[in-house]
Order: sequence, then C-alpha cells, then structure tokens
Amino acid sequence: MLRVGLISDTHNLLRPEAVDCLRGCDHILHGGDIGDESILERLAELAPLSVVRGNNDRDGWAERLPHSLRLQFEGVGIYAVHDIAELDIDPVAEQVGVVVTGHSHKPLIREREGVIYVNPGSAGRRRFSLPIALGELIIDGSQVTPRIIELSSG
Repeated sequence: MLRVGLISDTHNLLRPEAVDCLRGCDHILHGGDIGDESILERLAELAPLSVVRGNNDRDGWAERLPHSLRLQFEGVGIYAVHDIAELDIDPVAEQVGVVVTGHSHKPLIREREGVIYVNPGSAGRRRFSLPIALGELIIDGSQVTPRIIELSSG
C-alpha cells in the first residue's frame, strides 16, 4: 500500500500543517502554482517529489518543470496537469486511473468513465471562502482511495 500526498497552489506559502500532513507519504505530487523553489526543496525532504508547472510559475527555476507528467504506482497510472482545461490526453484511452489537477483552488474528487479526478484545492493563501486543503491517494494494488484533507483556517 502506498500513500501519495497531493498538494497544489501553495503560492509561496508552505503551511506547517501541510508539512505535518504530508509527513510519512511514500510520494508527494505538487499540482503547480508553487511560488518559490524553496517550497519544492522542503517537500523533497519529506518524500520523493513530482511536480507540474502552474500558470504562475514563471521564474527561471520553474522553466525546468513539466506542464504535465505521468506517474505509475502499483499499476495505477496517474496524470498530472495544473489546469484541467489543459488536459491533453484521453485518460480512458491512455489507461490513466487518476488525473490530478490544481488551479481552481476548489477541492474536488469525482469519477467519470472509471477515471478518478482529484483537485486537492489550495494549501497556500486562502482565496475567497474556499477551504485550505490538500489531498492524498491511498493505492493498494489497483484500488485507489482518494481523500481531501482540510487544514486549519489559518
């Protein structure tokens, strides 16, 4: 069984509660709009880290980050892209089990045509009245259990 932590839209703020929540993950996936490379350095201290570039990640350090990426854990294909509007594959045809996005700051889990779509929300600064949140995937063989975790109101 693997625990994959999902975090997005930190916008240069890595909350201690987020770090605590991600501690113990087997892998962490950041869905973009990171804000500063130091966020990635801190997350990489916790677990192996994969990252996609968000629309606000424009500084030189972010140029090396991919706009999308594909991961595989225990036979489960995961595709990550910051903005769902930029999803450039057919997840069903590509045998992707989970699509992870960010951008909207709205935590969301939904399933469509056998594909789980997860937006962990924003773990950074509060936007409007949206919750501060992150997510996780528990992967056990081909079974995936997604979860949204709301953090303190900060």
